[in-house]
Amino acid sequence: MEYGLIGEKLGHSYSKQIHEKLAAYTYDLCPLTREEFPVFMERRAFRAINVTIPYKKDVIPYLDELDENAAAIGAVNTIVNRDGRLVGHNTDFSGFAYMMREAGINAAGKKVLVLGTGGASAAVLAVLRRQGAARVISVSRTGKDGAVTYEECAALHRDAALIVNTTPVGMYPAVDASPLDLAPFSGCEAVLDVIYNPGETKLTAQAKALGMKGVTGLSMLVAQAKYACEFFLETTLPDDLIPRITEEIRTAL
Repeated sequence: MEYGLIGEKLGHSYSKQIHEKLAAYTYDLCPLTREEFPVFMERRAFRAINVTIPYKKDVIPYLDELDENAAAIGAVNTIVNRDGRLVGHNTDFSGFAYMMREAGINAAGKKVLVLGTGGASAAVLAVLRRQGAARVISVSRTGKDGAVTYEECAALHRDAALIVNTTPVGMYPAVDASPLDLAPFSGCEAVLDVIYNPGETKLTAQAKALGMKGVTGLSMLVAQAKYACEFFLETTLPDDLIPRITEEIRTAL
Protein backbone atom coordinates (compact mmCIF):
# COMPACT_ATOMS: atom_id res chain seq x y z
CA MET A 1 0.00 0.00 0.00
CA GLU A 2 1.32 3.44 -0.93
CA TYR A 3 -1.47 5.68 0.38
CA GLY A 4 -4.47 4.79 2.49
CA LEU A 5 -6.33 4.65 5.77
CA ILE A 6 -5.87 2.37 8.76
CA GLY A 7 -8.42 1.80 11.49
CA GLU A 8 -10.35 -1.03 13.08
CA LYS A 9 -13.63 -0.77 11.12
CA LEU A 10 -13.66 1.09 7.82
CA GLY A 11 -16.86 -0.04 6.12
CA HIS A 12 -18.39 3.40 6.71
CA SER A 13 -15.46 5.36 5.26
CA TYR A 14 -15.63 7.85 2.36
CA SER A 15 -11.91 8.56 2.51
CA LYS A 16 -11.05 6.62 -0.66
CA GLN A 17 -13.52 8.65 -2.74
CA ILE A 18 -12.35 11.92 -1.22
CA HIS A 19 -8.61 11.36 -1.62
CA GLU A 20 -8.96 10.12 -5.17
CA LYS A 21 -10.86 13.33 -5.99
CA LEU A 22 -8.09 15.37 -4.36
CA ALA A 23 -5.08 13.86 -6.15
CA ALA A 24 -3.98 11.30 -8.74
CA TYR A 25 -3.07 8.42 -6.45
CA THR A 26 -4.77 5.21 -5.39
CA TYR A 27 -5.97 5.34 -1.79
CA ASP A 28 -6.62 2.04 -0.04
CA LEU A 29 -8.71 1.21 3.01
CA CYS A 30 -6.79 -1.10 5.34
CA PRO A 31 -8.80 -2.35 8.34
CA LEU A 32 -6.53 -3.71 11.07
CA THR A 33 -7.32 -5.78 14.13
CA ARG A 34 -5.53 -5.03 17.39
CA GLU A 35 -3.19 -7.92 16.60
CA GLU A 36 -2.49 -6.78 13.03
CA PHE A 37 -1.89 -3.14 13.94
CA PRO A 38 1.64 -3.43 15.48
CA VAL A 39 2.81 -5.68 12.64
CA PHE A 40 1.65 -3.13 10.07
CA MET A 41 3.32 -0.23 11.85
CA GLU A 42 6.61 -2.07 12.32
CA ARG A 43 6.79 -2.94 8.61
CA ARG A 44 6.43 0.72 7.54
CA ALA A 45 5.39 -0.42 4.07
CA PHE A 46 3.63 2.76 2.94
CA ARG A 47 4.37 6.24 1.65
CA ALA A 48 1.69 8.03 3.68
CA ILE A 49 -1.43 7.02 5.59
CA ASN A 50 -4.30 8.41 7.57
CA VAL A 51 -5.26 6.93 10.93
CA THR A 52 -8.73 6.63 12.43
CA ILE A 53 -10.50 5.00 15.42
CA PRO A 54 -9.06 3.49 17.57
CA TYR A 55 -5.38 4.04 16.67
CA LYS A 56 -4.84 7.83 16.70
CA LYS A 57 -2.94 7.67 19.98
CA ASP A 58 -1.64 4.11 19.59
CA VAL A 59 0.47 5.03 16.54
CA ILE A 60 2.62 7.54 18.41
CA PRO A 61 5.21 5.08 19.84
CA TYR A 62 5.96 3.88 16.29
CA LEU A 63 6.79 7.36 14.98
CA ASP A 64 10.20 9.01 14.69
CA GLU A 65 8.86 12.55 14.81
CA LEU A 66 5.72 14.52 15.63
CA ASP A 67 5.03 17.95 14.26
CA GLU A 68 4.23 20.68 16.77
CA ASN A 69 0.48 20.39 16.28
CA ALA A 70 0.35 16.61 16.74
CA ALA A 71 2.64 16.77 19.78
CA ALA A 72 0.47 19.41 21.46
CA ILE A 73 -2.74 17.47 20.77
CA GLY A 74 -1.32 14.05 21.66
CA ALA A 75 -2.96 12.29 18.72
CA VAL A 76 -2.03 11.61 15.09
CA ASN A 77 -4.27 11.12 12.07
CA THR A 78 -1.67 11.55 9.29
CA ILE A 79 1.68 9.76 8.93
CA VAL A 80 4.22 10.40 6.18
CA ASN A 81 7.14 8.07 5.50
CA ARG A 82 10.12 10.34 4.77
CA ASP A 83 12.92 8.02 3.61
CA GLY A 84 12.12 5.49 6.31
CA ARG A 85 11.37 8.02 9.05
CA LEU A 86 7.73 8.20 10.11
CA VAL A 87 6.49 11.75 10.75
CA GLY A 88 3.15 12.27 12.48
CA HIS A 89 0.74 15.14 11.86
CA ASN A 90 -2.77 16.02 13.03
CA THR A 91 -5.11 17.50 10.43
CA ASP A 92 -8.22 16.89 12.56
CA PHE A 93 -7.49 20.24 14.25
CA SER A 94 -7.74 22.17 10.97
CA GLY A 95 -10.63 20.00 9.82
CA PHE A 96 -12.74 20.66 12.92
CA ALA A 97 -11.88 24.37 12.82
CA TYR A 98 -13.12 24.41 9.21
CA MET A 99 -16.33 22.57 10.20
CA MET A 100 -17.10 25.16 12.88
CA ARG A 101 -16.25 28.08 10.63
CA GLU A 102 -18.40 26.76 7.79
CA ALA A 103 -21.34 26.27 10.18
CA GLY A 104 -20.95 29.77 11.62
CA ILE A 105 -20.28 28.45 15.13
CA ASN A 106 -17.70 29.87 17.53
CA ALA A 107 -16.93 28.70 21.06
CA ALA A 108 -15.59 32.02 22.37
CA GLY A 109 -16.90 32.71 25.87
CA LYS A 110 -19.14 29.63 25.89
CA LYS A 111 -19.47 26.49 28.00
CA VAL A 112 -18.89 23.42 25.84
CA LEU A 113 -19.43 19.71 26.44
CA VAL A 114 -17.21 17.30 24.51
CA LEU A 115 -18.53 13.74 24.43
CA GLY A 116 -15.73 11.19 24.33
CA THR A 117 -12.07 11.16 25.30
CA GLY A 118 -10.45 9.34 22.36
CA GLY A 119 -8.09 10.57 19.68
CA ALA A 120 -10.67 12.72 17.88
CA SER A 121 -11.55 14.57 21.08
CA ALA A 122 -7.97 15.80 21.54
CA ALA A 123 -8.09 17.90 18.37
CA VAL A 124 -11.57 19.18 19.18
CA LEU A 125 -10.47 20.27 22.65
CA ALA A 126 -7.49 22.10 21.16
CA VAL A 127 -9.71 24.02 18.71
CA LEU A 128 -12.22 24.98 21.40
CA ARG A 129 -9.48 26.28 23.67
CA ARG A 130 -7.87 28.17 20.81
CA GLN A 131 -11.22 29.86 20.15
CA GLY A 132 -11.45 30.97 23.79
CA ALA A 133 -14.23 28.77 25.17
CA ALA A 134 -15.11 29.85 28.71
CA ARG A 135 -15.22 26.25 29.94
CA VAL A 136 -14.70 22.91 28.21
CA ILE A 137 -15.92 19.74 29.93
CA SER A 138 -15.06 16.24 28.73
CA VAL A 139 -17.72 13.56 29.17
CA SER A 140 -17.11 9.82 29.22
CA ARG A 141 -18.78 6.64 30.39
CA THR A 142 -16.20 6.11 33.13
CA GLY A 143 -15.59 9.70 34.19
CA LYS A 144 -11.84 9.03 34.43
CA ASP A 145 -8.95 11.42 33.79
CA GLY A 146 -10.83 14.60 34.60
CA ALA A 147 -13.96 13.78 32.60
CA VAL A 148 -17.47 13.72 34.05
CA THR A 149 -19.90 10.85 33.54
CA TYR A 150 -22.98 11.19 31.36
CA GLU A 151 -25.13 11.16 34.49
CA GLU A 152 -23.11 14.02 36.00
CA CYS A 153 -23.25 15.84 32.68
CA ALA A 154 -27.06 15.76 32.58
CA ALA A 155 -27.35 16.75 36.24
CA LEU A 156 -24.75 19.53 36.45
CA HIS A 157 -24.11 20.93 32.98
CA ARG A 158 -27.50 21.57 31.41
CA ASP A 159 -26.46 25.16 30.75
CA ALA A 160 -23.87 24.20 28.12
CA ALA A 161 -24.13 26.34 24.98
CA LEU A 162 -22.38 23.87 22.65
CA ILE A 163 -22.16 20.08 22.59
CA VAL A 164 -19.64 18.18 20.45
CA ASN A 165 -19.81 14.42 19.91
CA THR A 166 -16.45 12.78 19.22
CA THR A 167 -17.58 9.22 20.04
CA PRO A 168 -18.56 6.65 17.38
CA VAL A 169 -22.02 6.25 18.95
CA GLY A 170 -24.58 6.74 16.19
CA MET A 171 -22.18 5.91 13.37
CA TYR A 172 -23.18 3.53 10.59
CA PRO A 173 -24.37 0.79 10.91
CA ALA A 174 -25.68 1.49 14.46
CA VAL A 175 -27.57 4.58 13.29
CA ASP A 176 -30.35 4.32 15.88
CA ALA A 177 -27.96 4.98 18.77
CA SER A 178 -27.26 8.36 20.34
CA PRO A 179 -24.67 9.23 23.00
CA LEU A 180 -26.88 11.75 24.81
CA ASP A 181 -30.51 12.81 25.26
CA LEU A 182 -30.49 16.53 24.47
CA ALA A 183 -33.86 17.28 26.04
CA PRO A 184 -32.45 18.57 29.38
CA PHE A 185 -30.03 20.96 27.64
CA SER A 186 -32.46 23.78 26.98
CA GLY A 187 -29.71 26.40 26.75
CA CYS A 188 -27.79 24.59 24.01
CA GLU A 189 -27.39 26.56 20.79
CA ALA A 190 -25.68 23.99 18.58
CA VAL A 191 -24.62 20.35 18.44
CA LEU A 192 -21.64 19.28 16.33
CA ASP A 193 -21.21 15.58 15.61
CA VAL A 194 -17.93 14.55 13.99
CA ILE A 195 -19.67 11.45 12.61
CA TYR A 196 -20.18 11.79 8.84
CA ASN A 197 -21.99 8.53 8.04
CA PRO A 198 -24.98 8.81 8.28
CA GLY A 199 -25.29 12.36 7.00
CA GLU A 200 -27.79 13.06 9.78
CA THR A 201 -27.22 11.30 13.09
CA LYS A 202 -29.88 10.65 15.69
CA LEU A 203 -28.12 13.24 17.87
CA THR A 204 -28.19 16.04 15.27
CA ALA A 205 -31.75 15.16 14.27
CA GLN A 206 -32.85 15.60 17.88
CA ALA A 207 -30.91 18.86 18.07
CA LYS A 208 -32.82 20.26 15.10
CA ALA A 209 -36.14 19.02 16.49
CA LEU A 210 -35.40 20.98 19.68
CA GLY A 211 -34.57 24.17 17.75
CA MET A 212 -30.78 23.84 18.01
CA LYS A 213 -28.34 23.90 15.12
CA GLY A 214 -27.18 20.39 14.25
CA VAL A 215 -24.08 19.75 12.15
CA THR A 216 -22.48 16.45 11.13
CA GLY A 217 -18.86 15.90 10.16
CA LEU A 218 -18.66 15.44 6.40
CA SER A 219 -17.09 18.87 5.83
CA MET A 220 -14.57 18.11 8.59
CA LEU A 221 -13.71 14.81 6.91
CA VAL A 222 -13.10 16.45 3.55
CA ALA A 223 -11.15 19.34 5.06
CA GLN A 224 -8.83 17.13 7.09
CA ALA A 225 -8.29 14.93 4.02
CA LYS A 226 -7.32 17.99 1.96
CA TYR A 227 -4.79 19.06 4.59
CA ALA A 228 -3.50 15.47 4.85
CA CYS A 229 -3.08 15.28 1.08
CA GLU A 230 -0.91 18.40 1.25
CA PHE A 231 1.38 16.58 3.69
CA PHE A 232 1.35 13.43 1.54
CA LEU A 233 2.49 15.26 -1.58
CA GLU A 234 4.32 18.24 -0.05
CA THR A 235 2.12 20.63 -2.00
CA THR A 236 -0.67 23.18 -1.51
CA LEU A 237 -4.21 22.58 -2.74
CA PRO A 238 -6.92 25.24 -3.17
CA ASP A 239 -9.41 25.56 -0.31
CA ASP A 240 -12.36 25.65 -2.72
CA LEU A 241 -11.87 21.91 -3.21
CA ILE A 242 -13.39 21.35 0.25
CA PRO A 243 -16.98 22.56 -0.37
CA ARG A 244 -16.98 21.15 -3.91
CA ILE A 245 -15.96 17.63 -2.86
CA THR A 246 -18.21 17.78 0.23
CA GLU A 247 -21.20 18.48 -2.01
CA GLU A 248 -20.21 15.76 -4.48
CA ILE A 249 -20.02 13.17 -1.67
CA ARG A 250 -23.25 14.38 -0.07
CA THR A 251 -25.11 14.22 -3.38
CA ALA A 252 -23.91 10.67 -3.97
CA LEU A 253 -25.16 9.41 -0.60
